Amino acid sequence: MPAIVLVGAQWGDEGKGKATDLLGSDIDYVVKFNGGNNAGHTVVIGDQKYALHLLPSGILSPGCTPVIGNGVVIDLAVLIEELDGLEARGIDTSLLRISASAHLIPPYNRVLDKVTERFLGKRRIGTTGRGIGPTYADKMSRVGIRVQDLYDESILRQKVEAALDVKNQLLLKIYNRRAVEVDEVMEELLRHAERIRPMVADTVLELGEALDAGKTVLFEAGQATLLDVDHGTYPFVTSSNATAGGACTGSGVPPTRIDRVIGVFKAYSTRVGEGPFPTELEDEQGEHLRQVGAEYGTTTGRPRRCGWADVVVGRYARRVNGLTDVVLTKLDVLTGLETLPVCVGYDVQGERFDEMPANQSDFHHARPIYEELPGWTEDITGAREFSDLPPAAQRYVERLEELIGARISVIGIGPGRDEVIVRHDLLGRDESAVA
Repeated sequence: MPAIVLVGAQWGDEGKGKATDLLGSDIDYVVKFNGGNNAGHTVVIGDQKYALHLLPSGILSPGCTPVIGNGVVIDLAVLIEELDGLEARGIDTSLLRISASAHLIPPYNRVLDKVTERFLGKRRIGTTGRGIGPTYADKMSRVGIRVQDLYDESILRQKVEAALDVKNQLLLKIYNRRAVEVDEVMEELLRHAERIRPMVADTVLELGEALDAGKTVLFEAGQATLLDVDHGTYPFVTSSNATAGGACTGSGVPPTRIDRVIGVFKAYSTRVGEGPFPTELEDEQGEHLRQVGAEYGTTTGRPRRCGWADVVVGRYARRVNGLTDVVLTKLDVLTGLETLPVCVGYDVQGERFDEMPANQSDFHHARPIYEELPGWTEDITGAREFSDLPPAAQRYVERLEELIGARISVIGIGPGRDEVIVRHDLLGRDESAVA
């Protein structure tokens, strides 16, 4: 059985949680391999809506083992709040596994994140202020605190003291904020240590053994391709690797075990926070997409910037991730629009780019070159076969598929769990049957 990576193919919020949920009972493990509680998935099951942040969306599938991998940074209070919320709604969370090597977000990093962003002013990145970036910085500087440190208080205190030697200098002398006390950090970090102890595991070993046993493992990215710290619109990016390669480093599963890579692509484009966004609509059409698509952040509630579909971004995501399949979401939001512009290239000060500019300054100055496709007025939420869609909707999907260069295997035509059209099996079983 396969190991599958699921990534966002734009700037996030594409509907990765729905794609994970669609695979449902076919998946044995779902692994979150990057990010923290700075992003979220919304999954609708029947009349129930679940907003997940730190937890992999597989936690909603009975019998599926959710895993928080070593590449994730964890705010323990947020994790416990999320677990308690699900348990209060009757969801079994007992199968959760947490990597002993995942890093923890200490309170001083939340403080630093917020004051640094304010200090930057007009040069701000658009961070959520949840301590994600500073915690990844600590990880790379080798002064981070990991889950396993909770169970050796002497080592934990030494690490907190060493970190605060520097952090408090910044808070006091640069940002004019009060110093953080060692004891208050220790108290917060240890508060939930015993609660999560049964969940802490050698997840690298467990995932390797699961694949050896023929289990199906899904690696679920937080954030998205254009927010990847190496391959995104730097510096307006997240602090981790949200592309397919991050699944390996963030879980300990080698690339030779990966069978398929699924990219989730919204039928239009959205972005939260600062940074270039060539197809952004700052008019009534952008507001229409925002309202009809309910484009507000799952985690922050911030209104998302909205724009037309950008297949230059799509081709880039296909190449960087090695996409084998695309899940196209929110096609229904485009219903009722007379024409649907699709960005097929960029004009950068008179020069045409059909691929993503390598120079970030060029991308910042990019102006979209559009190809216009006809819209449709028919309600498509009841469609269950591709042939049920209006001809214009079919043509829109086929043209995106052609321009991106990867097959669109699933189409989302509504928020509900069953409001999808499946053209190709995401596990590749229809291919093996033909073979």
